[in-house]
Amino acid sequence: MTVSEAVDVHRDDSNVSHLTTTNNKPIAQGSVIDKDHEQPIAPDQFDEKYQTTKWEIWAYYAYYIGNNGLSLFNFAPTAFQNLLYQAAGDKKVLNFAGKNRSINSIVLLCNGVSFAIQIVVFLAIGSFADFGNWRPNILLVLSIIAYAIGFGWLGVHTSDKWHAGVGLYIVGLIAYQTTLTFWTAAFPGLARHTAEMKSKAEDYAAGTITREQYDYADSMKRSQLANIAFYIQSVGEIFILAVIVGIMFGLKVDDSQANNNWGLSVLIAFATGVWLLVSLPWFFLEKRRPGQTPGRRSIILAGLWQLYYAIRQVWKLKQSLIYLIGYFLLGDSLNTTVTVISTLQNSVVAYNTLQLTYLLIVGIAAQAVGIYSFWFVQRRYKLGTKTMFNTIAVGIILLDGWGMIGIWTQKFGFHNTWEVWVYQAFYGLFVCPWYSYSQIMISEVTPRGHEFLFFSLFSIIGKTSSFIGPIVSSAIIDSTPSGNVSTPFYFLFALSIVSSVVLFFGVDLKKSRKEQEEFLKHKLEKLQRNGSSTDTESAAVL
Repeated sequence: MTVSEAVDVHRDDSNVSHLTTTNNKPIAQGSVIDKDHEQPIAPDQFDEKYQTTKWEIWAYYAYYIGNNGLSLFNFAPTAFQNLLYQAAGDKKVLNFAGKNRSINSIVLLCNGVSFAIQIVVFLAIGSFADFGNWRPNILLVLSIIAYAIGFGWLGVHTSDKWHAGVGLYIVGLIAYQTTLTFWTAAFPGLARHTAEMKSKAEDYAAGTITREQYDYADSMKRSQLANIAFYIQSVGEIFILAVIVGIMFGLKVDDSQANNNWGLSVLIAFATGVWLLVSLPWFFLEKRRPGQTPGRRSIILAGLWQLYYAIRQVWKLKQSLIYLIGYFLLGDSLNTTVTVISTLQNSVVAYNTLQLTYLLIVGIAAQAVGIYSFWFVQRRYKLGTKTMFNTIAVGIILLDGWGMIGIWTQKFGFHNTWEVWVYQAFYGLFVCPWYSYSQIMISEVTPRGHEFLFFSLFSIIGKTSSFIGPIVSSAIIDSTPSGNVSTPFYFLFALSIVSSVVLFFGVDLKKSRKEQEEFLKHKLEKLQRNGSSTDTESAAVL
């Protein structure tokens, strides 16, 4: 039997209902059939030495506690902009990249440079990271760079070193985003190598469960790992923030500008130290599971070919493309909504560092409750991933509607202190699960064995959306005679509704699974026709 014959061939139920396995058990409808032995073949069979262990899962969770964004994504940008403002003084401009620029212009330019480099890194590494068993090295190297940047801020806390701050800021954003993406890309494989999925694979091979039941178990296992990781990260972040509050009091950050500057650098280094400490178990306990086999090509050439093939054939993954469009639009709306609300929030609490930290703690606590509640409801009532994702989309629409009311009145719409606190709770409970379920949805529309490539592509799209929305919103505010900061909610409310409609009616996960199987089958056939891989080597594609 060739590998192509063992590939999933979707048959009508009538074609399989009369078949039996070699042990005379009836074959479940919708099964994948081995033509020679009339036996269904589970897509996730593996060597027991690669089986996911309990400690490996906890090590995976622990890494996320450290890579929470506090160091390079929260405090570092604050420290960078703080130094720019102090260096600019009353002039409010600095000479950067050959001309005098405003602080906002410098920040946007640095973001653009960082984003451009991220695209190159994601396409270069993501294209061949799915091959071989060297993937853990990617996260290790990127993490070491992140640690170095975090500790490097200890030497940059005076306005005369703002040029060094530029480099730390740009590289720090790249390190944070790439580590987060390549850490996230590991969870589908981690879930599919658990003892539970091995048992389901055996049940499916024996014909006692259908392919639909097998896929549901696979989806729920991925949801469990992603959601519990986010929940544990949220709980851990609360404790980290509590320690940070104590550090701020100990350094007396409110006493002087110098103390505040030093305090920010210490907080970045402290959060980085926590990240380093809790990430170590993952580097030692992660199993080096084999990915795709490059065949007769080198890994780099195989990766470039895979990227080329994916770009040419991605149009056949219609459900993946529809989700990509919806993900871009809704992500754009959410990122911009949070930015606009943050602007309104900061003006309400007058940039008080301690109060902002307290608000963050409330938000993270609500986030922990929200993500666990979503997972509990999904598991308790056996709901699909898309159902939970659609519920979050409704929460985003309500958030934009809330802000839109503030265009016409100052009594409601993120203009009051009490609203800021309610917003943190609402956002944590009903919107923050987006950061988990959007990633689970990516895994739902990603062909097996292509996780690193597809997560890289989706990360690029996600970063693009974080730029376009704010630019459009800024233009809306500038074109409004009154300069009302709430006016972008017109645009955001409409964008959230449109993107939700696209996702609700456009994405069909059952169709997506069929498209993925056809994608993998055609890729395997092309490899065999080109003579670049033997049947055995090509099996890794699937």
